[in-house]
Amino acid sequence: MDFSGFTNEDFDVFLIDGLEARMEALKTTIRPKLEKLGASFAPTLSSLTGDEMFVHVAKHARRTINPPKDTWVAFAANPRGYKMMPHFQIGLWHTHLFIWFAIIYEAPDKEVMAERFIKKAAKIYKDIPKEFSWSLDHTKPETIKHQQLSKADLLTQFERLKTVKKAELLCGYTIDREKAMELGGTGLLTQIEEVFQQVSPLYKIALNIK
Repeated sequence: MDFSGFTNEDFDVFLIDGLEARMEALKTTIRPKLEKLGASFAPTLSSLTGDEMFVHVAKHARRTINPPKDTWVAFAANPRGYKMMPHFQIGLWHTHLFIWFAIIYEAPDKEVMAERFIKKAAKIYKDIPKEFSWSLDHTKPETIKHQQLSKADLLTQFERLKTVKKAELLCGYTIDREKAMELGGTGLLTQIEEVFQQVSPLYKIALNIK
């Protein structure tokens, strides 16, 4: 695949003032690259999960005033949408690139999925690489390194996902913009695939796939 990686221009889109100007830059600079990543990784994720994965590039269509602070391509086993399902994401903030497995608050079965995580908490805690991160809110850039969490801390996050209506949980890997640019296209493709291999078991746990 002809993917050249991300540049300063891509990350700096999120510094452009105004909704229309930022959206135009996003459409012309970042979105074509996200579409390429979508085409590249949908088959990979289909193979890793056993479910056919469909590509959803963020359109930010509901925005009327505030310009987007991040953007992404998502992968889910539903051609019509991804927010209601466990899914995967690749995307950018101004400061970094992210690669996530995600369950966000729109998922109607997140309590059931959280209970499955609770039952497998010890294995999940052991298997997630220490340099990976967790996020409790997909709309904010802040993350928590896995190595900073105790097993009890992780269990608390799973309990919160189960009991708090607006709770979310994302797991994956973030790359500072400078490092992401250094990796280039080939390096990023390799890194993304490695992350998806590591987090795809969470998808199977969430949906009770053997």
